[in-house]
Amino acid sequence: MISISPQELRLLSQFIYRISGVRLDDSKAYLFESRLGVMLQELQCGSFTELHARIRKDGTRQLERRLLDLITTGETSFFRDQTPFELLQQKILPDLIDRKNRTRGSAKTMTLRIWSAACSSGQEVYSIAMILKELLGSSSPFEIRLLGTDISGQAVATASRGIYSRIEVERGLNGHKLSRHFIPQDDSRWKIQDELRAMATFRTFNLLSDLTSLGRFDIILCRNVAIYFSEKDRQGLFNRLANALEPEGSLLIGATESLAGSYPQYSPQRHMRSVFYTVQKAAAT
Repeated sequence: MISISPQELRLLSQFIYRISGVRLDDSKAYLFESRLGVMLQELQCGSFTELHARIRKDGTRQLERRLLDLITTGETSFFRDQTPFELLQQKILPDLIDRKNRTRGSAKTMTLRIWSAACSSGQEVYSIAMILKELLGSSSPFEIRLLGTDISGQAVATASRGIYSRIEVERGLNGHKLSRHFIPQDDSRWKIQDELRAMATFRTFNLLSDLTSLGRFDIILCRNVAIYFSEKDRQGLFNRLANALEPEGSLLIGATESLAGSYPQYSPQRHMRSVFYTVQKAAAT
């Protein structure tokens, strides 16, 4: 394995920050060496300096996207960190459904829009789809629109296919959920049912971008991604997320993250031992 020098680490870290907003510090040398080693071999580069130069010179930006795929694709699983999904199933979604039903009027259908802002390979989105299916059943008046976005094109492609290995489905799914919501493809792969796949749309997206093109959402999940941003970029992201929420909409962030103090537009809401956030009405404009 080719070692990365401190100078090369800073060079690539600055480049990755410039194109993605993801800030990686000096402790991440092992991440560069382990994940980018395959790219060094593929391109027959003798150093990380040479790799950086090759990526910069690639007018197609395919190497840039490959770099982001390798660096930003994170660990994930179905129903990861069970608590947020219990919160959705027991509190946020039932309250949202009741609120929509009360204001339904004569409308035959109502829309639920939920955004997974760093969806990786799609497990978070499909976990939400399973919850909605179990809450609403088959004859629901709701039109479900789940959006999953990620900066990694490779992760988004995996999410769009909705096909997972046996190891991936066994992480977070019990036998009941697996048999109810997936179709076996062969001895080692399972495909999400078409009904759940039809609820979701996936696309590549950089969270440093303007969010207005995405529309507004009843629920946004932005878990464990802002921790990689600078404080300035984090502030800008959560300001934009506030404006992307519908009135009385809910934001879920990671278990180790907090918006207390720095983000007065958000109001923490507590249920059991969990916290989620809503936006002060004056901020949701």
